Amino acid sequence: QLQVAESGGGSVQAGGSLRLSCALSGDSWGGYAMGWFRQLPGKEREFVAAISWSGSRTAYAESVKGRFNISRANNRNTVYLQMNSLRPEDTDVYYCCADRPWNSDFPGGDAKYWGQGTQVTVSS
Repeated sequence: QLQVAESGGGSVQAGGSLRLSCALSGDSWGGYAMGWFRQLPGKEREFVAAISWSGSRTAYAESVKGRFNISRANNRNTVYLQMNSLRPEDTDVYYCCADRPWNSDFPGGDAKYWGQGTQVTVSS
């Protein structure tokens, strides 16, 4: 069973930076596309960024383009989300997901595997 574990959340002032990490374990076959979503209780889950299995393709929400960067380690089991120029509206719980989508390079909101989430708080 694949396990997804996020780390790196925290509190920062507006304009600051944070880097989130997401590590996969428990499946040696690999081949997972990965992504980040964010959600607060009572709110809809929002897509943030995603990266293909090879790392050659990425996608971003319009609200984070130019500020966030997603990348994956050479072993392809760890993905990073570098978040710069953070804004108070970026405050959320960030969830990492992984899947092997048959019809896309990226996982969607219905991805099969999810982490527990990591809190990001941006103060003004």
